[in-house]
Amino acid sequence: MDDPYQNNVQGIEGETYPTYGEGGQDGYPYQSDYPAQEEDAASDVTEGHDEDEQMYEGEYQGIPHPDEIKEARRAARREARMKAKLAALEEEETLADQYESIMEDCGHGRFQWTLFTVLGLALMADGVECFVVAFALPSAEKDMCLSNANKGLLGLIVYVGMMMGAVLWGGLADKLGRRQCLLYALAINCIFSFLSSFAQGYGFFLFFRLCSGIGIGGSVPIVYTYYAEFLQMDKRGEHLSWLCLFWMLGGLYASFTAWGIIPHYGWGFSMGSEFQFHSWRVFVLVCFLPSVVALAGLVFMPESPRYLLENARHDEAWMILRQVHDTNWRAKGEPERVFEVSQIKTPHTQDDDFIEIQSETGTAFQRFMVRQMTLIKQVQHKTYLKMRFCQHAIFLLLTHSYYGLSVWFPDQIKYLQYEEYELNAKVFHREKVERFHFNFTLQNQVHREGEYIHDRFVGIEIRNVKFEDSLFENCYFEDIKSTDTFFENCTLQNTMFYNTDLWKDSKFIDCKFVNVTFHHPKKGCHLNFQEENDVLIYIVSFLGSLSVLPGNIIAGLLMDKIGRIKIIGGSMLVSSGCTFFLLLCFNPGAVITFQCLFYAASAAAWNGIEVITVELYPASKRATAFGVLNGLCKLAAIISIFIFSKFVGITKIVPSLLAFSALVCGGLLSFKLPETREVILQ
Repeated sequence: MDDPYQNNVQGIEGETYPTYGEGGQDGYPYQSDYPAQEEDAASDVTEGHDEDEQMYEGEYQGIPHPDEIKEARRAARREARMKAKLAALEEEETLADQYESIMEDCGHGRFQWTLFTVLGLALMADGVECFVVAFALPSAEKDMCLSNANKGLLGLIVYVGMMMGAVLWGGLADKLGRRQCLLYALAINCIFSFLSSFAQGYGFFLFFRLCSGIGIGGSVPIVYTYYAEFLQMDKRGEHLSWLCLFWMLGGLYASFTAWGIIPHYGWGFSMGSEFQFHSWRVFVLVCFLPSVVALAGLVFMPESPRYLLENARHDEAWMILRQVHDTNWRAKGEPERVFEVSQIKTPHTQDDDFIEIQSETGTAFQRFMVRQMTLIKQVQHKTYLKMRFCQHAIFLLLTHSYYGLSVWFPDQIKYLQYEEYELNAKVFHREKVERFHFNFTLQNQVHREGEYIHDRFVGIEIRNVKFEDSLFENCYFEDIKSTDTFFENCTLQNTMFYNTDLWKDSKFIDCKFVNVTFHHPKKGCHLNFQEENDVLIYIVSFLGSLSVLPGNIIAGLLMDKIGRIKIIGGSMLVSSGCTFFLLLCFNPGAVITFQCLFYAASAAAWNGIEVITVELYPASKRATAFGVLNGLCKLAAIISIFIFSKFVGITKIVPSLLAFSALVCGGLLSFKLPETREVILQ
């Protein structure tokens, strides 16, 4: 191609134009319009012109600068991305607003109250599960001859199972559906609760209670998520608070049935000496009834339409919303009302590529773990850091104080009773009894340096009796039932034990045996219901469960009026003040009184934190977030139970300070949370 600048130096053939310096008109040198390109380039280099001030040569020809073209393209891309983000955000907001409008059009009526009852029974089953082992343990430890270590593990295994179940079922509920996962969870709880009542060995009983806890652990995160998605904004806080009443009913049900069943030793049967079904097993069997009824009712309930919309199942969601609308208005006497919604927007969600890639490789267990851990990370990273920290901290602090004191109260009552019992013990010193027939109960006695010669102990019970440095010569023991009875540093000569539970390896400490025989010892552990199952413990639990009623009522009435934050903060600060009364607990009556005050004050905080947890997270991650938080709650409960139980009978100052500091910090942090009273569920 010809050089476009050639005309700058040569015009018509045969004619030449002067260049710069050769002169022009009037003798002034001039520069032609288009100087030579090479000379111009050399001049720029040698003269050091500022590149930024150099004029773009294509400017007069209307050609844009290359940098301007690049900048324009960048701006266009930024504008396109911004429009896409705004469009996506507008679509999400439109779905949330439209769904709220639909729920308002459907109204609040028969359908919500039916679902309220069914889900309430599932929540009641969770409350029962927390009390089953605690009430059955005093009898189960005797029936299965449990050591202190085994008793402690059995008491904590339920919380371990519930912790695992909360994380598991919460994550699955966002993938498989709220109703479907709740059905699976309740079914697992029913099956293993039933099996645990018949388990004879400690290992099987422990395993069945663990699996039962895993099943019921999904009830709390799923129930609140499920029910919230059928409620309109102005009803949400109030009715979620009323739902918490069922957890209280679970505690009342467990306390009442334990009080009515366990002390009746005859309410059972046995098949030889290997299979025993005592009354505490009847109690365990009865306790799974709320879960069975909830499972039966849930079969007739539909899936959450909000979950269906999140998974692009538009037609199913529309049919369920129409069912809700028609059920409510038909019950209100207006069957002619027509469900006018014809189209519902569905969000265009896209799963994380990492999940999809990893889910197609590896073993089934690896795929499951990848999904669960990724969901947990999404919850941890896709929410505001400040909000997440405050909410987690409040959950953990409230759990730490509540569950720690819920164990400390009954243990402190038992300790005070035991102290009083020991103070009333009768002490016999250097007594000598010969040829005497003991045919009456020996109870709460200490015998030191006594001599028992040619004595008979036949068909009696020995409770809390200790023989120290005593002599038994030519004595006969037959058909003896003992509880907390020991022989220490005693000498036994020519003595026979027939059909007793006074075992040589466990009841005799540093004793000397001379011609002593043990014939037909009793197998298993003796069940002493009059001593081990004090009705006071059932009364304490019953009153403690009933005392949360005022807190639940206050929360239900004020949740939508003054807001969630004030409910949580006020409840935690008031309950922190109640912890100072622990220092005044010098008798069982005082402990029971302050326990009821603490439960009544802290109940509203539980309602508020559960309501706000549902409202802070989007529908696609709501159950997962609730499950993770509830799992952390159970972990904190395990830790606090271990800590608080160590100070029973030692000091009341440490439990009081621990609970007070936790509640004050949680109450102050609650005011950092965003208020969600008028927020539409996203």
